[in-house]
Amino acid sequence: MKYHSISKELFIKNRKNFASKMKANSLAVFNSNDIYPISADSTMPFEQHRDIFYLSGVDQEESILVLFPDCPKEKHQEILFLKETNEHIAIWEGEKLTKEKAFETSGVKTIYWLQDMEKIMFEIMTQCDTVYVNTNEHYRANVETETREDRFTKWLKNKYPAHSVAKSNPILQRLRSVKDAIEIELIQQACNITEKGFRRILNFVKPKVWEYNIEAEFMHEFLNNRSKGFAYTPIVASGNNANVLHYIENNQQCKSGDLILMDVGAEYANYSSDMTRTIPVSGKFSKRQKAVYNAVNRVKNEATKMLIPGTDWAAYHIEVGKIMTNELLGLGLLDKADVQNENANWPAYKKYFMHGTSHHMGLDTHDYGILTEPMQANMVFTVEPGIYIPDEGFGIRLEDDVVIQEKGEPFNLMRNIPIEADEIEEIMNS
Repeated sequence: MKYHSISKELFIKNRKNFASKMKANSLAVFNSNDIYPISADSTMPFEQHRDIFYLSGVDQEESILVLFPDCPKEKHQEILFLKETNEHIAIWEGEKLTKEKAFETSGVKTIYWLQDMEKIMFEIMTQCDTVYVNTNEHYRANVETETREDRFTKWLKNKYPAHSVAKSNPILQRLRSVKDAIEIELIQQACNITEKGFRRILNFVKPKVWEYNIEAEFMHEFLNNRSKGFAYTPIVASGNNANVLHYIENNQQCKSGDLILMDVGAEYANYSSDMTRTIPVSGKFSKRQKAVYNAVNRVKNEATKMLIPGTDWAAYHIEVGKIMTNELLGLGLLDKADVQNENANWPAYKKYFMHGTSHHMGLDTHDYGILTEPMQANMVFTVEPGIYIPDEGFGIRLEDDVVIQEKGEPFNLMRNIPIEADEIEEIMNS
């Protein structure tokens, strides 16, 4: 791994928190992701399943974590099953985790090789009443591929049909949404790397560069700072491309007078950052562009203030919509009649700002969190309003990542990334 080692105390604490929410005499199982094939002998780069990483720190394929807090045999209350390394694997792929290294990483004391899994599972399954299976129930999930976790769940239910089945996901949704101080520091590191990339871009952009040149500059800086790269597919959208919300082609030339919307973020140690900035190709905003830019920035600043403990996610978005409506009236994009005659299910402001303002973030860019429950301290949210005007050939979105505090305004993890229009112009022209 490129990242520095993480204290195993984080994963010990995470397992303890999860175990405290389990039913009596129950067992929970978590699997690594597959390495997904492309064609021939090509594969996609391995990405660890975030849940097993959250609970163990193990960042390796073919790994299984079992939690059985009430197991009569103490050594089987926490178990890791790992792929056994050998000389051939070491030569061709590099060494896998040894049992000693796995303990240093995770704090799990009982570690078996994967070939012993079925034998050990039979022993402990005869001792438990309920088994927790891990399903993906994120509100944005749309999964067509059968995962390693899915296959294991099928095998487990078929092999042990008399056991009660429970879901891990509701527990994980709540636990993962509230960040530990170590996690916040890892997200801060991802944001710091993103800042370095953005500052590099401000000194690089000029008319006639291509969107993919900008993407490459970000990647250069990210890799140089121990990141695997982008936390999600980057958006580098110049001109009218910014009005396509999920534009990812990044294959057009940037023209003088246009704006570039860049929605990019570095990952670090599997934790995400999520930044959006919009800058002028020529280094200077037009009067109209700056007016819209400053309106978006004001909405972002006001929305940020509302991210406090107890805030309801749905009500928050209604309030942000009211702030955006006032800004759109000021810009002449809406008039009073538009607002008076609006559809309550699709308010007038949605013509120019059609997406949500904030989402949970952490190990996943759109991280776990139950949106019907009030916000809590140490949750991390994005704040990302935008105004999109196809008729004028540009769109503007601004986005920061913030941590909800027990008292006061959220702490901005991107506080050092330039965002004021005048500051951006000054850096680009220095």
